[in-house]
Amino acid sequence: MSDSNTTDFINPSSFILLGIPGLETVHVWISIPFCTMYAIALLGNFTILFIVKREPSFHVPMYYFISMLAVMDLLLTTSTLPQMMDIYWFNSREIDFRACLTQMYFIHCFSAMESGIFMAMAFDRYMAICDPLRHSTTLTNSVVAKIGLAVVLHGGMLALPFPLLVSWWPYCRTNIIPHTYCEHMAVVKLACADIRISSYYGLFVAFSVSGLDVFFIATSYTQIIRVIFSLRTKDTRLKTFGTCGSHLCAILAFYIPRLFSFLMHRFGHNVPLHFHVLIANMYLLVPPMLHLIIYGVRTKEIQDRLLRLFTYKGS
Repeated sequence: MSDSNTTDFINPSSFILLGIPGLETVHVWISIPFCTMYAIALLGNFTILFIVKREPSFHVPMYYFISMLAVMDLLLTTSTLPQMMDIYWFNSREIDFRACLTQMYFIHCFSAMESGIFMAMAFDRYMAICDPLRHSTTLTNSVVAKIGLAVVLHGGMLALPFPLLVSWWPYCRTNIIPHTYCEHMAVVKLACADIRISSYYGLFVAFSVSGLDVFFIATSYTQIIRVIFSLRTKDTRLKTFGTCGSHLCAILAFYIPRLFSFLMHRFGHNVPLHFHVLIANMYLLVPPMLHLIIYGVRTKEIQDRLLRLFTYKGS
């Protein structure tokens, strides 16, 4: 394994991941909170999946979508964190070229799927609050399954151009990536070619696709809020709004860190590189952990089922 900054290759057999540039001496300490967040995300999301599977009353669209989100959280974090831990703990920095492309694909794929699931959850809340009489007949199990399949296919197709474009570029400068995982633009910047297509496609996904999801989510919640404010009593308004409060918190936890990282990547040229990398790590690890808190703590039905489960086992 060579750590040289220059090489004569056209298509490297592997890349070298530096980790967090400038903070190599504290990699082990940085790994502690990251590993803790990963463990919480694993335990929490597996618990949610277990509870939803065990409780027949949870076999409804809202909990199906929460389960889909939990699966995406598990896949997204697992596609990146083991590689980070290899760097932080064992200084194992080499990653095969094809493995790098695969990781890049999974990151974009699962992120796009999560965005699609949030849009589906917003539609579910819209039907439940704005048109409750048609909710059960519209969002049947068959329809929910079709929505889930559409989300998977949409995310899979949307993410495919990222590794394909990266595999086409020639690399003749360096194989060293100043990052903890194969982040798309960090890899593309190593190419000795005109990479505007990759950059433009990334912008297209950010504005046209993710932006479209946000637009539909915002439209749904505009209608939901309009209906809520038309209710007669304050208690009814608060109770109705409480049914979608967890979803709103999860949306903010997902989109705000990504928006911040995107803006910083595009416009924060004076921001230290290690801060860019830390933020990129955080937005992949923090939301899956927060989803546990949001749905496990704020959703009373899940709390009650979890308490009954432990009470039954402890008796």
